[in-house]
Amino acid sequence: MAQTVNLIGQVEITSGGDVLHDLLRFKPNDIPPMCSNKMYRCDLLSGQRGDVGSTICWNFTNDGKPQASKQIIEAVDEKNHKIVFKVIGGELVEIYKTFTIIFHVEEKGGKKFAIYTYAFEKPDEDVPYPTSLMDFMTTILKEMDENASRK
Repeated sequence: MAQTVNLIGQVEITSGGDVLHDLLRFKPNDIPPMCSNKMYRCDLLSGQRGDVGSTICWNFTNDGKPQASKQIIEAVDEKNHKIVFKVIGGELVEIYKTFTIIFHVEEKGGKKFAIYTYAFEKPDEDVPYPTSLMDFMTTILKEMDENASRK
């Protein structure tokens, strides 16, 4: 029987939670130029940019392979700079039964961290954990933070 697994990663940030939250929610099309060697496109497919229920598609390269991820915004929490994306298309839904990506920002010891959680269901034990995608997201968040800090 499949069960939901949570993998959690974090990146220390200097640009602030509101900056990363606004990029992910309202300006995701600004992210590919910040991360051009890994991410190359983000399109709004339906709804209003940043609204719960809107659908976007990310095009990126991971492990040397072009990939796409179609996602719907499931929830937003402005206070905690939280946004929840449910993956509804692309390679991840071909591998996992369900896949959700949750971003939020926390302050710990006077430092701010972008936290991301992958909540997913493996159809069976032979399906690997998305560890390369964890590395990918860490790199993307670092590049976003570095570019946002310069502005």
